[in-house]
Amino acid sequence: MLKKSFSQKLKDFFSGSTELTENFYDDLCDSLIEGDLGPGTAYSIVEDLKKKARTEKIRTQEEVVNKLREILSGYLKTLDLYPEKNKTNIYLLLGVNGAGKTTTCAKLAAFYSGQGISPVVLAAADTFRAAAIEQLCLHGDKLGIRTISHQHGSDPGAVIFDALESVNSKGGGLVIADTAGRLHTKENLVNELKKIIKIAETKASPGCCKKIIVLDSTTGLNGLRQAEVFNEAVGLDGIILTKYDSTAKGGAAFSAGKDLGLPVIFTCFGEKYGDIKKFDVAEYVEGFLS
Repeated sequence: MLKKSFSQKLKDFFSGSTELTENFYDDLCDSLIEGDLGPGTAYSIVEDLKKKARTEKIRTQEEVVNKLREILSGYLKTLDLYPEKNKTNIYLLLGVNGAGKTTTCAKLAAFYSGQGISPVVLAAADTFRAAAIEQLCLHGDKLGIRTISHQHGSDPGAVIFDALESVNSKGGGLVIADTAGRLHTKENLVNELKKIIKIAETKASPGCCKKIIVLDSTTGLNGLRQAEVFNEAVGLDGIILTKYDSTAKGGAAFSAGKDLGLPVIFTCFGEKYGDIKKFDVAEYVEGFLS
C-alpha cells in the first residue's frame, strides 16, 4: 500500500543518508504513482519538491514531509456547497454504475435536511435501471423525504421536470437527482445527460444547477478518467468521493484538482446515512501521507 511504502522509503533513506539524492526522488515519484496520482502529477510534485529543497535548504525528514504536505495541499480544491435560500436548486449526481450515486443521493438528502433545508426532494432520474428507482424510493421512505419517480423506462427528463416543479411550488428548496450511469453507448449517455441538464437549468433558479460526479475512491486513476469524460461532455462542478476508507487510493483527488480544476465537495465512508462529511484538505493530505 502507498501509505506503508511511502513512510518506509522515507525511513529507509534517512537511516542511511543525509542528502536528498536522485534515487530518493525517483523512489518518491514511484511511490506517488503507486498511490494513483498519475505519472504527470507525481513528476510535477517531485520536481517542485526538488526545487524547494534546494532553494530552502531542506535536509531533514520532517522538513521533507512538511514541504510535501504543503505541495500536495496546493493541488487539492474544495467547495462549500449549500443551496441558495428561496431559490430552486438542483444537484445532479452523475457517474458510472457502481460508484454509489443512489446511496449518495440519500446521504446528501439526510445531510441537507439536517441543515434545515426544506423541502428536499429526491428525483429518481435513472429510469433505465429499475433497481435504482426502487432503491431511491426506499431511501426516501426511510428518511421521510419525498421522492419523485416514474415508471421504469420512462423519460428521465420528465422526472427532473416534475421534481423541480414540486420545489418551485414551495417557493424554493433542493432537488437531489440520481441519473443513469450507463446506456448502450457513451454517445447515448451523453445525449441523455445533456437533455436532463438542459431541463434542469431551465427550471432551476439561475446558477443553481450543479453537476456533481460521484467517484468510487477505490478505483484510483480510473475514477479520474471518468471525471475527465464527464467533464468534457457536460462540464462538472465538483466531485463526491465514495467508499473512502483506509483501503482507498487517494491520489486521484490531487490529479483531479491539478488537471481538471475540480473541487472535492464531500467524502462518503460507510453505509449509514450520516456517513458523509465535507471534504477537508488538511485531513485528506494527512491521511495520504501518514
